[in-house]
Amino acid sequence: MRQEKTYRKSALAVAAAAFLLALAFSPAPSAAETRNFPSKKAELAVETVATGLKHPWSVEVLPDGAYIVSEKGGTLRLIRKGHISAPISGVPEVATNGQGGLLDIALAPDFATSRTLFLTYSARGNGGIGTAVARARLSDDGTKLEGTTRIFLMNRLTGRGEHFGSRIAIARDGSLFFGIGDRGDGARAQDPRDHAGSILHINPDGSPFAGNPFRGSSDGLAEIWSKGHRNPQGLTIDPKDGTLLTAEHGARGGDEINNPQPGRNYGWPLVSYGRHYSGAEFDLGSSAAGYEQPLYYWDPSIAPGAIAVYRGAMFPEWDGNLIVAALKYQLVARLERDDSGAIVAEERMLAGEYGRIRDVVVDPDGALLLLTDDADGALLRVSRVTTTD
Repeated sequence: MRQEKTYRKSALAVAAAAFLLALAFSPAPSAAETRNFPSKKAELAVETVATGLKHPWSVEVLPDGAYIVSEKGGTLRLIRKGHISAPISGVPEVATNGQGGLLDIALAPDFATSRTLFLTYSARGNGGIGTAVARARLSDDGTKLEGTTRIFLMNRLTGRGEHFGSRIAIARDGSLFFGIGDRGDGARAQDPRDHAGSILHINPDGSPFAGNPFRGSSDGLAEIWSKGHRNPQGLTIDPKDGTLLTAEHGARGGDEINNPQPGRNYGWPLVSYGRHYSGAEFDLGSSAAGYEQPLYYWDPSIAPGAIAVYRGAMFPEWDGNLIVAALKYQLVARLERDDSGAIVAEERMLAGEYGRIRDVVVDPDGALLLLTDDADGALLRVSRVTTTD
């Protein structure tokens, strides 16, 4: 009898443990909610696709329609039909510190067949931590990363927790552009032998791109494309013409949109709009010879996150517009451009409605995908309100 009771207790314990494990790892349904908002050129429907994400940083759309999302604390997850998966295994070790963590995701151009993706994150090494890039293969069942390999680590590591960057934009030839901030030390952005404060350009294996301005030169690091960037957390390539664009954090004002060109200097911390946090003016003011002017700037700062160029079918009146996520002002900025590419108008959408907006991506069907930066972060989908007669 004692053996039978013991067996029953053990069976119940195993069943209870299995039940709790299933609860811990089963997908969590989100509260489906759609709200409508007016905008200047179309009425917007904002659907809450999923909630319960922990400070999500980046989202990409997989060929089967699922979403892959990074959480700053170091986890990757898939979202299908509003359900969030258990963490994907095989993610590189992340050194979370301040603004550092698991950051951007970018899918290789041939992802549909290769399942290759790239990640930016803060990694530990000799002397501290810094921005790194890894390449991996997402398994066929989407549960793990395979062959995860670090292909880049910035050259000077410190213990500071600021300004890691670091969006990725993949060019038509498969090469990677990505940004690293000044790591909280503005002078580093002016040193061509320091990866900090730069836009960088590498091949998929991590080697410097052949067309970089300092490759084969002792004047600067071979991976550097441009210098003088404070903290570029937005980076994209216009799919129509290949134009590279950044959205960059300023200090007290001076958030910028730039079109980084090889070997050019974008001024930080010598030239900028706004002021230092101390209230002091910049050494060379808002413009000076040898330093590039931004395409657009905000003063006061909106704290821009990601940037996308709209080339979708859902909002044809937005064609060529820049869409910028904003953290501090909790909005999405839509910037209109003229035929020369100059920014001529701004509309601020969804201001204060969903909190800090970290990422913005154009879905293949033309909707916008947004991530909110919160301990209970959400994936939002912005589509056009359709009317029926």
